[in-house]
Amino acid sequence: MTPDPTTNVRVPARRRRFAGVLGRHAEHHRGERIGWLRAAVLGANDGIVSTACLVLGVAAAGADHRAILLTSVSGLIAGAMSMAAGEFVSVHSQADTETADLARERAELQHDPASEHGELAAIYVGRGLDPALADQVAGQLMAHDALGAHARDELGLSETTAARPMQAAFASAASFSVGAVLPIAVVAMAPAAQLLVWVSAASLVFLAALGALSAQAGGARVWKAAWRVAFWGALAMAVTAGAGALFGTVV
Repeated sequence: MTPDPTTNVRVPARRRRFAGVLGRHAEHHRGERIGWLRAAVLGANDGIVSTACLVLGVAAAGADHRAILLTSVSGLIAGAMSMAAGEFVSVHSQADTETADLARERAELQHDPASEHGELAAIYVGRGLDPALADQVAGQLMAHDALGAHARDELGLSETTAARPMQAAFASAASFSVGAVLPIAVVAMAPAAQLLVWVSAASLVFLAALGALSAQAGGARVWKAAWRVAFWGALAMAVTAGAGALFGTVV
């Protein structure tokens, strides 16, 4: 153990490992999963709900088994491509904003480092340090990695939450496809006369399992997440089936 130069407190060696522009803590936290977990849960949930809703709506309208199966497969392909494109565009917009903010901060550090030092010290004062210590901390952090310090403490950017468009797009498309395959498999195996019941029940089970798995991966309450995901999925399926039955009767 060695003393922390800013506080003279002895700090374990495993807490002093940093790498990269923004720094990397030696310990691992669940927040490191947020980049792919959000996209994966969104994609899988959308795959299950949208495909199940599509099946229930078409089935309630009176379509035959073959038409329902073809429609659901088409929905899988279209949904996966849509999720990938939408996620890539939206996350890339975030990445562009982060890049622009970092470029602006880099220019400010080059043109007026003294003002940037004062700005960083003011942030630490606002967090509870006394002015002298805040000035010392800001000076040492800027000497080590000025851009990283401002990115983290002024802009709120970190390696954990950094935008990764390709990762998000792939995770969304893959998870959507996995989610959509589940109700499609039920459609392929379930008796045509009981298709609505089988797809509804199985999809609710799939949604509850997804909520539980995502909660476990993120360290949240499993049953609460499972109930929340299943409830909204059930509501979406009920509305879609009702609309299918209504329009099927009208037609």
